[in-house]
Parts: sequence; structure tokens; C-alpha cells
Amino acid sequence: METSNRKRSITVGLFVIIGVLIFVVGVVTIGSMKKIFATSISVKSIFHDVNGLKPGNNVWYSGVKIGTVKKISFLDNEQVEVILNIEEKSQEFVRKNAKAKISTDGLIGNKIIVIYGGSQKVPSIEDGDQLAVEKIESTEEMIAVLSENNKNLLGITSAFKTISKNIMDGKGTVGMLLNDERLYNDVDQTLGALRKASVNAQAMTASLSGFTAKLNQKGGLANDFATDTVIMRDIRSTIGKLNETVASANMMVENLKTTTASLNSNKTSPLGVLLHDEKTAANLKGTLQNLESSTEKLDENMEALRSNFLFRKYFKRKAKEEGKQEAAKNEVPADTTK
Repeated sequence: METSNRKRSITVGLFVIIGVLIFVVGVVTIGSMKKIFATSISVKSIFHDVNGLKPGNNVWYSGVKIGTVKKISFLDNEQVEVILNIEEKSQEFVRKNAKAKISTDGLIGNKIIVIYGGSQKVPSIEDGDQLAVEKIESTEEMIAVLSENNKNLLGITSAFKTISKNIMDGKGTVGMLLNDERLYNDVDQTLGALRKASVNAQAMTASLSGFTAKLNQKGGLANDFATDTVIMRDIRSTIGKLNETVASANMMVENLKTTTASLNSNKTSPLGVLLHDEKTAANLKGTLQNLESSTEKLDENMEALRSNFLFRKYFKRKAKEEGKQEAAKNEVPADTTK
């Protein structure tokens, strides 16, 4: 009897020990999952709407769980204060200018706090700091936007339906193109002409490219104009001289104009008298005629003197001397190189 009681006591003790161990392991496991035993700091954020957030929900940073929601309380002006427990080992990665927003763990999961952003130049958060928040549109607002978009989509679909019906009925330019064979043929011919014009334009462009390449070849006129500084200097000099010549010609024309005006206005000068006085011009003409007749008579007198025996020897000697001078000029000098 005593042996059976002892076995029963040992069995009960083993079950108690196993239960205590299971309890301890469960507490440690749950604590590690909830970060209960981890050293942490407290920071806060103030929201206008927490969208169903509860104490104990997780806090995430860059996809890593760094804490939990400790407390949610109301403030004035319909604001909600959320206290967050952040692990000390994650404290150095979160900056004071980081922001917090409410998100969802998965598509239909629990609400979570997501911390993001922050500059490396700003110090890390400390116990009691406040993180700025970003307003997130609620589910009702997103549903309202989707509803409005659905209405707009319905309107667009109705408009497309009307347009397609008009096209099928042959209304409008597109409808005529699809239903009128004659107009379609005209458009096809026009496109063919445009293709030919495009081919001709390409051929012309190729020709221009070849011509330009030839102009740019060394030794060509265009290349010399562009690269030979001597030619350009000569051209500039020639242009300068042409400008000087044009200026001189302009000055000469102005002088001729002045002289002509002076001759036309001054009729007492010799040239003015010759140009305007008919009597003087007639006298000058008669004088010239008398000079011509006198010259003819003088030639006759010289011929008479040549025939006169008193002057015949003089003229013969004169002719002989002129002949000698002409022969001396035409005489070829002897070659002294032989």
C-alpha cells in the first residue's frame, strides 16, 4: 500500500514539474514574441484617426519589428496619443525626424505602426521624443474615391460606345474612312504620293550629303575658303581695294557732276562758251576748216620745194642719212660665242 502511494506521489510530482516547465517555456516564448522582457524606450505620436489600432500591435521599421504599441489615449481636438515601446538595440537606427504612419500587416491583417524616413545627420531618438505622423486616407475615403472613379469610367465607356456606334454608322471622318470605299482609295493614293515624296526627299538628302562631302574634301574651293587663311586674307584685301575703288569712283562721279553743273551754270567760261554759244562754235569750226586747208597748201609747197633744184640735194642727203640709220638699227650683231 505504501509502495503504491509512493509511486502515485512520484507520478503527480513529475506531472507538476512538467506543467511548470511548460508554463515557463510558454511565458518566455510569448515574452520574446511580444518583446516583454526586452529593454525599451518610450516615444509617442499623435494621430487624428488610429483606424482600429490597439495596444500590443507591432511597430515596424524597414520591415523589422522593433517594438509594440504600449498605450492609446485621447487628447483634446479629437486627437489620439499613441505611446510606443521601442527596443534600445533598435534606438540608434531611428532618427528624430523619422515619421510614423498606420498600416496593415498584410492585406486584411492587424493594424501596425510603420516608422520610416529620417536623415543620418539627425541624432537618434531618445526616451520621451515625439515622432511626426503622416495622414493616411481611411478605408471609407478610398472607397469614395473608387466610387467616383467608377462613375468616371462608366461615363468614358458610354462615350466610347457612342463614338463606336457613330463610326459603324459611317458618321465622321473615321466612319467615312471605314465605310466609304472611294474616300479610302483617295486616302490610299495620297499616302502613296507621300511615300514617293518621302523617297524623293531621301534621294535629295543623299545627293546633298554627297555634294557637301565633296565640298569638304581637301583641295576643293569650299574647303580652301574654310581652311586656307592665305586665300581668305587675299579675299579680304581684294574686297578692301574694291571698296577703295568704289569710293574713288563715287568721288569722281561727284566731281563730274559738280563740273557739269558748273559748265551748265557758267556760260562765260571757255568751255561754257563752246557748249552754249552757237556763234563761237561756228567760228571755231571755220577756223579748223581754214587750218585744214592751210595744212594741205603747206604740203603742196613742201612737194614743190623737193622738186626745186635748189633744195633737191638737201632732201637727197637727208634721205640717205635716214636710210643709214635704219640699216644700222636692223643690222644683226655678230655671234661672239663661236
